Amino acid sequence: MKNILTILVGLFIFSCSNPQNVEESQVPVKRQLAQHVIVIGVDGMSPNGIMNANTPNIDFLIKNGASTLNARAVLPTSSSPNWASMIMGAGPEQHGITSNSWERDEHTLLPVSTGIEDIFPTIFGVLHEQRPEAEIGTIYHWEGFGRLYEKSAVDYDRHGETEVITAELAVEYIASKKPDLCFIHFDHVDGAGHHYGHGSKEYFESISLADSLIGQVYTAIGNAGILENTVIVLSSDHGGIGFGHGGETPEEITIPFVLYGNKVKKGSTIKHEVFTYDNAATVAFLLGLNPPYAWIGRPVKSAFEGYPEPKSKMIVQTLQAPVIFPPANMYAKAGGLFVDEIPKARIESNDSTLEIRYTINGEIPSRESKLYEGPFSIYETMVLQAKAFEQTGEESPVSKAYFRVLRIGEGNGINYQLFKGTDWENIPEMDNLKSHESGELFEFALPKAYVEGNPGQFAMTFESWISIDKEGKYTFYTYSDDGSILYINDKKIVDNGGQHGVIESSGAIELKPGKHKIKVDYFNHGGGAWLEVFMKGPGIPKQILPPNRLFLNNTNSKI
Repeated sequence: MKNILTILVGLFIFSCSNPQNVEESQVPVKRQLAQHVIVIGVDGMSPNGIMNANTPNIDFLIKNGASTLNARAVLPTSSSPNWASMIMGAGPEQHGITSNSWERDEHTLLPVSTGIEDIFPTIFGVLHEQRPEAEIGTIYHWEGFGRLYEKSAVDYDRHGETEVITAELAVEYIASKKPDLCFIHFDHVDGAGHHYGHGSKEYFESISLADSLIGQVYTAIGNAGILENTVIVLSSDHGGIGFGHGGETPEEITIPFVLYGNKVKKGSTIKHEVFTYDNAATVAFLLGLNPPYAWIGRPVKSAFEGYPEPKSKMIVQTLQAPVIFPPANMYAKAGGLFVDEIPKARIESNDSTLEIRYTINGEIPSRESKLYEGPFSIYETMVLQAKAFEQTGEESPVSKAYFRVLRIGEGNGINYQLFKGTDWENIPEMDNLKSHESGELFEFALPKAYVEGNPGQFAMTFESWISIDKEGKYTFYTYSDDGSILYINDKKIVDNGGQHGVIESSGAIELKPGKHKIKVDYFNHGGGAWLEVFMKGPGIPKQILPPNRLFLNNTNSKI
């Protein structure tokens, strides 16, 4: 009995001293994979940008490190929420930074936890708290980045007026201080996307410039004599589409994530899911830190020697989707509007050995769908979908094109008015404004001059009559940057208002055969501008609202 009591007392004493009963952030972590971590973030750099630009330095990091071009940002795909998520190890739901308008003294959502200051804990605060002697630096091109972290945690805090100055500051800091953690932010790629368009020649050139600056940072690490004990982390906050970002498209939410350096597997592709908030967790793992309980990010351990790839059902497409011509361009979908013209559909794959099959009835193509054998004429409005198939069973993602065929002389069209403003925060009351421009269009779309470049602040109202031939439930969608509202018979059906990147909202209504008044109000606060309207109904797959269903007045006309 005495021996049993002794054992029980010993177990009690052990349990009281067990680290599991101590606050997690206080538990010492002995293993440290890297003495130095350099994080390089390039604002607005998409995987597509890396693949199409001249990037010898990034290519070197990928070839000799571990990477994925399928990492995912958080929503909304705006800068502040994503840079915050990258350094805070959590998403907007946790840290509360939900838009670029967030400020420490002006925000709606409180953080679920705070660290050494009154904001959600960042990797800088965590490192400073657990290792006060650590040298920590931040150098950033976008001044807004500087409000997202604890200033008291950082030894070196500099804003570079240009991307070149930002790189110079980083090179000097690495040479003089050999920091434990240095975060470098470049902003010019995002600027090129907004000004010239994502996927433009100028956008790719801006990524090539970022690549040369990354090369300068890499050289500085080597010259400082710390390369062998350093891990470089390269990523981005979001991609983009057209002239903007903020929405939910793959082009906006897919980002690169690259690791290079000490203990990193060489030439390894990360095959499991990676999220932007995994960045901070990975840095904490490298520096031997205990992450705060509120973090949801996980370290990307599989990128390092001795750690296996986790089991994952991540969907990784190895075949590229075929291209339907006319191809997508910026925001515009593949296909197009053809007035008094019979277009030809052409479909191409990057691999001539693949079999392409397509549909025109709204169904996803399968191996039983019609085989594409060459260009064919399109005589009516349709949604064309295509897929590439391999003999082994693999298949590509779906390509989709919207062909709208219209014949003049049947009363089709939309009346529009355009207004210019300076201080609108949302869609204005246009009934009380004087229009700067008016006319007729065939589709709910912005004039070309107001899509390209930076058109400033303006609003538009569109009015037409939509012809319905079958009774049933009809769903309407607006896809816009910034706000849009759609009305049917003066009833609000879709509310996509506010300031945002290109996002989609929808609403449904029961309609009877005949013509129904349709109206769309739109405004652009600034920056990129876009508007598209889609519909879906009985026997009608989701598609850009067919212009042959839209009429200038409520007289009888055939569809």
